Amino acid sequence: MNNRLKVLRAERDWSQAQLAELLAVSRQTVNALETGRYDPSLPLAFKIARVFGQPIESIFSEQETDG
Repeated sequence: MNNRLKVLRAERDWSQAQLAELLAVSRQTVNALETGRYDPSLPLAFKIARVFGQPIESIFSEQETDG
């Protein structure tokens, strides 16, 4: 799953630690989300959308697949 977390976080000048605190997760979780190593649970995706004030679909998108 692709996401815009890093861009949205940077636009607000938030560190990974600051975003992690807002989401009640670890900084490592934020890093894993931003690098695509971890897909959020549905409750976490909703929480992320609320923090950024955007619909989930504007933050997360499916990865394009070949074929």
